[in-house]
Amino acid sequence: MIVTNWGKYPKTDAVIESFDSELKAKEFIDSHQALITRGLGRCYGDSSLSEVILSSLNYNHFLDFDKESGVLRCEAGISLAEILEAFVKRGFFLPVTPGTKFVTVGGAIASDVHGKNHHKEKSFGSHVIEIKLMLSDGSIVTCSKEKNSDLFFATIGGMGLTGIILEATFKLKKIESSYIKQETIKAYNLEEIMEYFEQSQDYTYSVAWIDCLSSGKNLGRSILMRGEHALEYELATTNTFSLKQKRKLNVPIDLPEFLLNPYSVRAFNELYFSKAKKGLSKSIIDYDTFFYPLDSIHNWNRIYGPKGFLQYQFVLPKQSSKEGLQVILTKIAQSNQGSFLAVLKLFGKQDSLISFPMEGYTLALDFPISKNVFELLDYLDAIVLDYQGRFYFTKDARLKKEAFIKGYPNIEKFLEIKNTYDPKHKFSSLQSKRILGI
Repeated sequence: MIVTNWGKYPKTDAVIESFDSELKAKEFIDSHQALITRGLGRCYGDSSLSEVILSSLNYNHFLDFDKESGVLRCEAGISLAEILEAFVKRGFFLPVTPGTKFVTVGGAIASDVHGKNHHKEKSFGSHVIEIKLMLSDGSIVTCSKEKNSDLFFATIGGMGLTGIILEATFKLKKIESSYIKQETIKAYNLEEIMEYFEQSQDYTYSVAWIDCLSSGKNLGRSILMRGEHALEYELATTNTFSLKQKRKLNVPIDLPEFLLNPYSVRAFNELYFSKAKKGLSKSIIDYDTFFYPLDSIHNWNRIYGPKGFLQYQFVLPKQSSKEGLQVILTKIAQSNQGSFLAVLKLFGKQDSLISFPMEGYTLALDFPISKNVFELLDYLDAIVLDYQGRFYFTKDARLKKEAFIKGYPNIEKFLEIKNTYDPKHKFSSLQSKRILGI
């Protein structure tokens, strides 16, 4: 069957089977030479695509929960949405969440996802206590920071290349409500928004929408959103964990490509920026609205048409972020291929083997597939590398090997661990073949 991930590019003809027991997973491993595990397919490119795919979606049970400490053990096919549904009403929230809750725990570990709180609480893998993993020979190992630590750190952010993640143990954070105290600030250029980020480092969550088509004195104009979990006494309601049911929108078909053009994107950006209030504004909103605005639109990826789109996310070291972002945003504005979904965040420090985050600013952009977009992104790759940046593989579908190697200094150590535990390269994806040759 034809399979694609969220960006709808690339497409591949694949065999997909699912497992609901360790025995079935082992039988699948034994009967195929190469495979990759896949959850909900919310990575954008080809990280979880292969000719042979093992779906984790039927391996999805809660196994244990300590209501005092918040430590949860679950199977890898559980989604973040299912965790929120079960535990927010008990006063617990995810330690880290990406911009969609339709991600499995296994996928969150394999991608080592980050959220709006990386500058304070790092990435998802930083909160993982233990992982149960099936290796290429079908054996099962438990790994943690203390036990089989080389395998533990290679699996976090390892894009599923070390084995099948079966179970995970991690700690949820306690909350007093399902609401967020949000503050928004309008910034009129890149320098201003970066100052606001620096001033907001004591806030748990911060993120900015950025107008990537603005130029000149308005280059990088943005809207910063920062927030904290609302405390019980700060709410007007006593139903602190209830959420109002909201009507979900849906994009039923792939929209015609001509609808998303430089003129419509520019008009959207102008309207979105002008609607924001000047200065600082405050509100209390539910966590769904704050963390997952796009999840309220089913199939929003169809907006980009039948050819799909590329999400391009990079991070630059903090010392070179301002200059690098100026160069990149100027190039995008000149190309007239801007994205209406453009997200700027500040990462904190993180030491890891193969994970994406580093201390600095990260920018994520969506580009519809077109005849010119690949040339533009090749050009942007060179700028990112000139400023010692790196790329996020969960979003990637077209990066070249040289760009990957240069951005990840620990790649040789990762490959050494990969070769130790998976010498025949049983676990491989279209992406790993493209950029690692395995």
